[in-house]
Formats: sequence, C-alpha cells, structure tokens
Amino acid sequence: MADGRWRRRVLVVEDHALMRSLVADAFGARGFEVWTASSSVDATALAGTADPDLLVTDIDLGARPNGVELATILRARAPHLAVLFLTNLSREAAAAQAAATVAGASFVNKGGIASVEELVDAAEAVLADRPVVHAVARDERGAALLRLSASQLETTRLLAAGLTNAEIARRRGVSVRAVEKSVERVFTALGVAGSGTTTPRVAAATLYTATYGDPGTGL
Repeated sequence: MADGRWRRRVLVVEDHALMRSLVADAFGARGFEVWTASSSVDATALAGTADPDLLVTDIDLGARPNGVELATILRARAPHLAVLFLTNLSREAAAAQAAATVAGASFVNKGGIASVEELVDAAEAVLADRPVVHAVARDERGAALLRLSASQLETTRLLAAGLTNAEIARRRGVSVRAVEKSVERVFTALGVAGSGTTTPRVAAATLYTATYGDPGTGL
C-alpha cells in the first residue's frame, strides 16, 4: 500500500515452482499484493505477516498438511479468509474432500482452465462473497485493542480462543450477565459490527488473533 491505495493480499501455495510463479504473476498483474509458499509449513509461517484476504492453494502439496488442512488452520485464525483450491481432481471430488471443513471455498481444476487469467477471475468471484478487512479499519481497531482495560482485553482473548459467554463466566468467576456486558463494551470499543457474513464476535476474535497471535488453549 505504498501508493496509498488498498491492495488485496493473496497467499499462493503451490509445490510446483513454475505453476506457483505463473499464478503469482497473474495475481500481481491484477493488482494484488502476492505472497508465495511451496508448502503448508511455509505458508503457515508466512500467514501472520502476509495477513491475506485470499488463500489460493493446491490441495495436493506433496506433504502434509495438505491444502485442505492448511485452509482449515488459516480459517481458524482468520474467519474472513476467502479460499480457492487448485486441484487435478474433478470439482465433485474436490468439493467432497473440502466441503466438510472449509465452508464457502471454491475450486479450479488445473486441467480445465485455458489460462491463469481464468484462475484470477475465479478468485475475484470468491472474494466477492467474503468480507474484506481493510487496512485502515484493522489499524484503527488494533489501536482500540490497546485502549481496552485489562479485564476487557482478557475477555477478548477468551473470545478469540472460542469460549462462550458461559465458559468465560466460569473461568473468570463472574456472572454470565457481567460477561455479556463486558462483551458488549468490547464490541463498542473496537467498532465491530455484524454483517451477513461476519458477526461482532468473529470480528473481535479475528482482530485479537491478528494483533496478538494465537490466544492459546492453556486457559
């Protein structure tokens, strides 16, 4: 975003170097900020820095985790992430493999496209169906996180860890009603609002994870 304009970010994960380069170049030509990885391990390490809006990954990466497992991992950290799978499987077989764990993902058969431009077109369609977290909003809300009280920040961490209000109440030794009020104040302070695809709870959890990393399970 050096020129002041928002650029969508894509993380391309493909174990074949030539295919990875072609796909990355196509997205770059369409104005995306492009990050690439040859494996799920590298992609997972990059994701925190890249903070992608879109993941484009082959399903078969030659090693585990495969593309479906990678998408599941990254979606848990960033629920807004759009996902496009590259595959040599039929669309039906690919969908059957991924549908149970990666809702809303789309699929492109490598042998069924005439050019990488068709791939980028498919990615544009996937992004159109997912909320995009813009840099300005993320930066403003990240600053808002720093202004939360210690109690509110801990509540946000527990939200990001996936706990319900009742579970947070038990762990913190307070009433559910007290937690509900705290959560409402957190949402107000962070300026998160619900939409058809992103709830305030998910938005707050995503922001916490993007800012502080994994909230941890040792609660």
